[in-house]
Amino acid sequence: MSRRRRALLLAGLAILLGSLAASDVAGREARLRRALEPLVPVLVAREQLAAGERVAARALAIRRVPARFAPAAVYSHPGEVVGMRLAVAVPAGADVGPGALEQRSDGSGTGPLRPGERVAEIVAVGSSEIVLPGARVDVIVTSEARGDGAGGRTVLALQDVEVLAVAPLTEARTDDGASRVAASLRVTLRQAVYLAAAQGFARELRLLPRAPNDRRRGGALAITASRIG
Repeated sequence: MSRRRRALLLAGLAILLGSLAASDVAGREARLRRALEPLVPVLVAREQLAAGERVAARALAIRRVPARFAPAAVYSHPGEVVGMRLAVAVPAGADVGPGALEQRSDGSGTGPLRPGERVAEIVAVGSSEIVLPGARVDVIVTSEARGDGAGGRTVLALQDVEVLAVAPLTEARTDDGASRVAASLRVTLRQAVYLAAAQGFARELRLLPRAPNDRRRGGALAITASRIG
């Protein structure tokens, strides 16, 4: 056998063995993926969380892990735990499970969402010393002045809304020095959509704390700049 033919034969054999090895590796990877599936969502802490604080949606993240490795008791959506108080500290990246949260005497949590409810995350004028988790507030929305010279409009947008979590924003004060807070509110889907639009287009949102046990509701109320002037 000539050297040229021997070299071609060895090259062909090397290509064949390489293809078989690659096929074997691909097969192993496919079997491994099938063994790890399905992947399930697991709620984890995006940052270090201290014991005693209430959970805010911005402090949470979703990690997808193989079902066989997921905790037996697991939360899969921030809305299930937002507003609940932590019983222990949770490191960044760790699972936020039932064992990390304070429980009531009946074994349930302190503030999960009910069917049909949503969590609305807003930035609004308000004091974190008065607007506290568990409190109820009214939400006032002030729109921007129109281009035709008409002044802005202030409306009583929502009434008797529960605050799930709140954090002060000392670096985001208004022009007149009023403080702002980042608040998580328990609302309906329609209210959540309204607040999302207001957050994007209105000039200001403001939270008005209600007196404890005051569940009364007033009628619709809207004030324009022309009525004040």
